[in-house]
Amino acid sequence: MHHLHNSTSRRTTRLTRTIGLALLALGLTFTAIPAIAHAGAPMPPAAHLEAAATGLDDPAKKDIAMQLVSSAENSTLDWKAQYGYIEDIGDGRGYTAGIIGFCSGTGDMLDLVELHTERRPDNVLASYLPALRAVDGTDSHEGLDPGFTGHWAEAASDPAFQQAQNDERDRVYFDPAVGQGKTDGLGTLGQFAYYDAIVMHGNGSDSTSFGSIRQKALAQASPPSQGGDKVAYLDAFLDARVRAMKQEEAHSDTSRVDTAQRVFLRNGNLDLDPPLDWQVYGESFHID
Repeated sequence: MHHLHNSTSRRTTRLTRTIGLALLALGLTFTAIPAIAHAGAPMPPAAHLEAAATGLDDPAKKDIAMQLVSSAENSTLDWKAQYGYIEDIGDGRGYTAGIIGFCSGTGDMLDLVELHTERRPDNVLASYLPALRAVDGTDSHEGLDPGFTGHWAEAASDPAFQQAQNDERDRVYFDPAVGQGKTDGLGTLGQFAYYDAIVMHGNGSDSTSFGSIRQKALAQASPPSQGGDKVAYLDAFLDARVRAMKQEEAHSDTSRVDTAQRVFLRNGNLDLDPPLDWQVYGESFHID
């Protein structure tokens, strides 16, 4: 994807996150079982062990989100066919690859391959880690050509690599976007607007990053969490997003906002309920 963001290091957060998830899982388990439970009593349904997803993190809505992003980035709704996608799209970020456009020049591809190598040390991409570290922050292919693209496609047939892509997508992009959206009082569409923005622009410190776009929106309208109107705030956010996109040639076509997200907003479909019809780059798409 055409995202521009600071390199995100996962190495210093991995242990903390693992411990935190383990404690969270234990906490959910113990709090979900009634104190009066006794031998022979039925266990609560598994669905009750976790807080219900109430927005874009609902599995059906998350799949819609992935289809919407894929329509813009890959001209198809079949996002699961993109694990093996890889090419240099000439945007100065080296190779762009996978389901969320991990880039060799922006650090997230390096983080992904490191995660996969932790889980599967003998994977076909492990030998490229020194090269990925060397080209981070550049558009260089040095040390990656000629074999990297073929090995990426080969790795993509491994369910472990697919899971690693899913996990990094969630950690770096999806979870932060949905979390911030819920904090701001936004519904499913608003959370998606955040997600699509953080995927393209990243969550770095530059003037076109997701954080900067959000701050510009907050200067124009109050979010629902502060008593603001959802539609008015989303209009302000999408306006700020379009301005950010137009600052970079690779993003100058703003149809993923104008003829997609803005259409859903105008239709009052704040929950992203299907059927959905939209256009991106002149192509029409539909979800039943």
